[in-house]
Amino acid sequence: MTSFKVCAMAAWPVYSSSVIRSLAAMWNDGEFLRGNWLQIAGLRAPWMAAALALLVGVAVQVHAGPSGMMDSELLIVSANGEHRFEIEVARTPEEQARGLMYRQSLAPTAGMLFTYTNARNVAMWMRNTYIPLDMIFIGADWRITRIAERTIPLSLVTVASEGPVVAVLEVNAGTASRLGLRPGDRVVYNGPGARNSR
Repeated sequence: MTSFKVCAMAAWPVYSSSVIRSLAAMWNDGEFLRGNWLQIAGLRAPWMAAALALLVGVAVQVHAGPSGMMDSELLIVSANGEHRFEIEVARTPEEQARGLMYRQSLAPTAGMLFTYTNARNVAMWMRNTYIPLDMIFIGADWRITRIAERTIPLSLVTVASEGPVVAVLEVNAGTASRLGLRPGDRVVYNGPGARNSR
């Protein structure tokens, strides 16, 4: 999960030197932030564009994960105890369409949560998804309603929720069995897109 322990240096890998040089050139040509108070004041030094790029990088690092999606945490309370997951949250249609496509691996306690504004029937698939997954469907009371285990990579066969849900959690295949997760287990989530989680 992304925390506020990020230091400014963490943003440097996000921007190559060529990107920073390009921003600096745009600044000097008057194309960057045209008409804002910094340019009016005559502060056109190239290092200011680089500093601005650095600050933008820090903001992105603090609030979003590598995919650009929001990071959060989720807890599942089962008969075997509490199980914590570090998740990416897919909220927009674009994020949900991309999902975990093209990923080559997923950490053991990682996952992706798809959230919906209202309970609905949903259908998932494994198009361009290379990692076998467990799909955990979550009802409006934030309890597990169904678990589709060990879905097949690259399959175009849809996996239905078989009832209205407000969220779907995708985790590594075998996770549900290993942790003893069952329909009825409670999901605790208070991150982006949460609705009435307990």
